[in-house]
Amino acid sequence: MPAPVRFALAGYGAWGRYHASSIASNPEAELVAVTAASEASRAAAAADYPQARIFADPLEMITTTDCDVVDIVTPSHTHRTIAEAALAAGRFVLLEKPLATTLEDCQAIVRAAEAAGGRLAIGHEFRFSSQWGEIRRLIDQGTIGRPQYVLVELSRKPYRLGADGWRYDPDRVGSWVLEEPIHFFDLARWYLSESGDPVELVAYGNSRDPARPALYDNFSAMFRCHDGAYAVVSQTLAAFEHHQTVKILCLLAEESIRQGRPLPVANLLAETSAGAP
Repeated sequence: MPAPVRFALAGYGAWGRYHASSIASNPEAELVAVTAASEASRAAAAADYPQARIFADPLEMITTTDCDVVDIVTPSHTHRTIAEAALAAGRFVLLEKPLATTLEDCQAIVRAAEAAGGRLAIGHEFRFSSQWGEIRRLIDQGTIGRPQYVLVELSRKPYRLGADGWRYDPDRVGSWVLEEPIHFFDLARWYLSESGDPVELVAYGNSRDPARPALYDNFSAMFRCHDGAYAVVSQTLAAFEHHQTVKILCLLAEESIRQGRPLPVANLLAETSAGAP
């Protein structure tokens, strides 16, 4: 039996704890180190995973821990520094989305990953979901035809503050579009992958709080591919709980409607509240 993959986890906030639990519960993985920002979270990590080394500084963890993978689940503005260090140290990197908060930082991480032989994966977990993946399987099987229109819509409660309020600080979060909507763009592009890259995009947003005008409570975007297929991504944080809807209209579905044939199930509704950021 091969040795377990050794993970060093950077970040032990709400989402980092999910990562830690997933690693620890996998018999083919081992959690060997954890970085946590506060004394309280370090104490919690030590109690939860006594076999792991606990650090306050992710860069120290990277340089002093023998591991295979560095899993980065820290506030978005820290991603570049930690990812570059881990890649330079020859580690594989699993990086929570977004890649970074600026184009410059994204490009720097990509260059570091290329120099390291491509040892980087971004946490776009929707592509690994049995629920959202079922739609892609229906597309691949030809059951619902070729997608021409995708809608991904979310109505939810406001975001949590995050450690030290980072999620409400534009300098640290970048944009709320980089929180959940970034998943929706990836999902829509996955469903429309036969149509190629988007060639046109228009977007609108507004904020309920004049103190943070660039952090949009309401956001909508539409992108179009070269063959005319298009997607709409929309989110509001002025609702309650967590209600996500995905709808797809395909050529086969349109033909079925015109001819009165039974319509394949092409719409999927998910309503979740646990684990929402």
